[in-house]
Amino acid sequence: MATTQVETINTGADKAKLGAAVALVVAALAGFYLLGKQGQLVQWAVFLVCIAAAVVVFFMAEPGRQLAAFGRDAWREVKKVVWPARKEAIQITAYVFGFVLIMALFLWLTDKSLEWLFYDLILGWKK
Repeated sequence: MATTQVETINTGADKAKLGAAVALVVAALAGFYLLGKQGQLVQWAVFLVCIAAAVVVFFMAEPGRQLAAFGRDAWREVKKVVWPARKEAIQITAYVFGFVLIMALFLWLTDKSLEWLFYDLILGWKK
């Protein structure tokens, strides 16, 4: 699935489709701000229609098809994952919380010990 090669857009049609998608996104933003006096319903309708058209045009280009294929492959891989049972997930979570609590206590004790050593014994700064 992953390649080390850098892929570029080779065909003029794909470049035109990507340019059209970018132009539609710009048109969506411009339409949203320029149609402010027409009301929010018109603003959002123009914005959503232009964005939807940009998405359709993008997925018609080769990079869009590659992105869709990557998403399908990723979803297929997620389906292969063996998820832990509820009991196992709770146990692992409890172990993590316990470890975090022990480390927090250790770091607090280390901090207070060094504070006492440096500020009280060595420097003589009493609080």
